[in-house]
Amino acid sequence: MKLRVNRDVLADAVAWAARVLPNRPAVPVLSGLLLEADVDLVLSAFDYDVSARASVEADVVEPGRVLIPGRILAEISRSLPAGWVEIVASGSEAVLTCGSAEFALLTMPVEDFPTLPATPPKVGAIGGGIFASAVGQVAPASSRDEALPMLTGVRIDIAGETVTMAATDRYRIAAREFDWRPERADVTAAAMVPARVLVEVARSLRGGEVSVGLGDGVAGFESVGRSTTVRLLDEQFIDYRSRLTDDWPIRADVRVAPFIEAIKRVALVAERNTAIRLSFGQGRVLIQAGGGEIGRGAEVLDAELSGDDIQIAFQSQFLLDGLAGVETEFVRLNMQSPGRAALITEVPGDAEPAFRYLVMSRRLP
Repeated sequence: MKLRVNRDVLADAVAWAARVLPNRPAVPVLSGLLLEADVDLVLSAFDYDVSARASVEADVVEPGRVLIPGRILAEISRSLPAGWVEIVASGSEAVLTCGSAEFALLTMPVEDFPTLPATPPKVGAIGGGIFASAVGQVAPASSRDEALPMLTGVRIDIAGETVTMAATDRYRIAAREFDWRPERADVTAAAMVPARVLVEVARSLRGGEVSVGLGDGVAGFESVGRSTTVRLLDEQFIDYRSRLTDDWPIRADVRVAPFIEAIKRVALVAERNTAIRLSFGQGRVLIQAGGGEIGRGAEVLDAELSGDDIQIAFQSQFLLDGLAGVETEFVRLNMQSPGRAALITEVPGDAEPAFRYLVMSRRLP
């Protein structure tokens, strides 16, 4: 194999594909990046659960395939000087030359590298920005506890032109609804995608339109010459919609940005796992924390309250995660009583809120 490729293009593609390389590969070849040169250069990585492919333009002199240790290739490619990189693979060695820099890397047996799964059939497409925004809103509510796989995923429900994403860790539920362009107007589907993978996909594909495919236990995401497949979680999900609809006799609207900053300031004196207390009255909200060995803090903001005065407490990071997902100037806290969960929504006027975040309250000190 022999080819020439722009250094910046190569470094970007290698870094993108290398992100799925396992830290502790089940077999040594899974630590490698597969380079396939034909019309263009295609770089692939696979760990049996997640695959990544990146296609880039290259001047291919001699087609071929070579498997190179992925992490060292990523480090080398981003450290090379600007210009063209020549890659020549022969026997058990691949030589990278860029300017006066030259690296000879021992290759791995290509024949031992597993066959990557095919990209599943396309079911629809969405702008990368909207896709990344939706994932960013719901993924923080997923759990990191691998003992409960259902809680580590993001549920994707597709019904025609509408997609809903949802996640929960038992203490909060986040859901985001958005429109997209389905392949068929009557398409319906549901999938549980590992949240960790979905976050990486959304972050890396936000620049263009994202095509979504679903197949037999596999989801695929593709955009601008890059594609990822991921094995779906074989788990049932809670009936999250019923938990997000209720009667909310108390409603408070607060400007989002000052609210977030005030909570962060007050939380500086909060001990680990202690609650942030919110006291809503007519025209204001008092934010309080602390009172233990460190000290205490308080701040008052304007708030528009509908219903009775209420004092309610939340775990600070859970509250901040919900507020971070709000994309309107004001946030609405829908509440029932101090001991019940509260629903955080955007304030879009008369429209149904696209983002909803249900968070459990904490016992007041």
